[in-house]
Amino acid sequence: MSALTAKAGEREELISGCEAIAHACRLADIDVVTAYPIRPYDTVMQMVAKMISNGDLDAEYIVAESEHSQFEIVKHASAVGARVFVGSSGVGWFYAMEALAVTAGLRLPMVALVGNRALDDPGAFGCEHNDALAVRDLGWMLTWIEGAQEALDTALMAYRVAENPKVFLPCALGMDGAFLTHSQHLVRLPTKEQVTEFLPPYDRGDKRLHPDNPITIAPQVNEDWLMEIRMQNSEAMKRARGVIVEANRDFKRIFGRGGDPWLEEYMTEDAEVVLIGQGTLGLPVKVTVRKLREQGQKVGFVRLKWLRPFPTEEITQTLSRFKAVGVVDRDYSFGSPNDGGVLYNEIRSALYGADTRPPILGFICGLGGREVTIPDVVEMVETTVKTAKTGRVDKPTTWVGVRG
Repeated sequence: MSALTAKAGEREELISGCEAIAHACRLADIDVVTAYPIRPYDTVMQMVAKMISNGDLDAEYIVAESEHSQFEIVKHASAVGARVFVGSSGVGWFYAMEALAVTAGLRLPMVALVGNRALDDPGAFGCEHNDALAVRDLGWMLTWIEGAQEALDTALMAYRVAENPKVFLPCALGMDGAFLTHSQHLVRLPTKEQVTEFLPPYDRGDKRLHPDNPITIAPQVNEDWLMEIRMQNSEAMKRARGVIVEANRDFKRIFGRGGDPWLEEYMTEDAEVVLIGQGTLGLPVKVTVRKLREQGQKVGFVRLKWLRPFPTEEITQTLSRFKAVGVVDRDYSFGSPNDGGVLYNEIRSALYGADTRPPILGFICGLGGREVTIPDVVEMVETTVKTAKTGRVDKPTTWVGVRG
């Protein structure tokens, strides 16, 4: 299914989230891609293989014997100046953990897809965010995607930001397993000329590993320099905020789409309470918000796009407007403050120093790929509205949709 769209040269196709990522790899003209099959990310490697076979993409395609080797190969390829792509899901992502930690420490701008999947044991092929969240404190940039169009756009954005010499950090794209990896959406595919204007070549400069440029890679610095290197990585993550804003501005100019770089607000103009979450959660929540609006309830939805770097100032300014906020986590953080999810505690921390702090409620919902239904969302909204009226949080964290 293909047709010309508003911008000359672009075409529109019905493709899945994984296929959209593969098109981003083609348009970004990646040099090296590694593959190891694990659901639900593996559709990307299948689509990329087809593109290479058909002559649409010229790249080294390496099938590894494990996820660990998969990430090691692209790590070294990135060090010598190759633009790389890799992906995994669930326990496969965890099997590569040593390489994931080293990649961030070495300041290598790898772009990786995490097809979010529940961790074993007990296992499930459905969506949970704990796999990708494992790298949130290691120096990886981390973003979540709502639809296939945003998947393509964000992947191109990730290369632009990660490969900026001010940043040089890896970026993980969180994509909800099955809900987006395998569902199809109409996607506008940009032209190669547009992408070339937006995305400059990857250039490591004097940090490129090459026989003519003898530099040390992965040194054991012990106590002598470790703190200084950690602080350098922290400063790079801080600089990434400005680079994301700049890249988002250029993306809108060149491609004619894209909103706020950090947050999407839905029916929040006069809202008294909002729910906030990540990924495909917006699909059922937006439907419910529209239904509740028809009943006269002043409720809205906020979607967080980037978790790392975390947009503290933007979150504070936005959420301080409301009387109460419900944070919906598709993850868990056992034993954490208030037994809440990861996003819940991140948002509570961001708002701690705000002049106006609305009550914050945590909801854990949709684990293992379970649907977040309209009744689930209604329950979360009703609890949040009650808190807005009383100003009192009776139960900080609620698990929604649990049987028994």
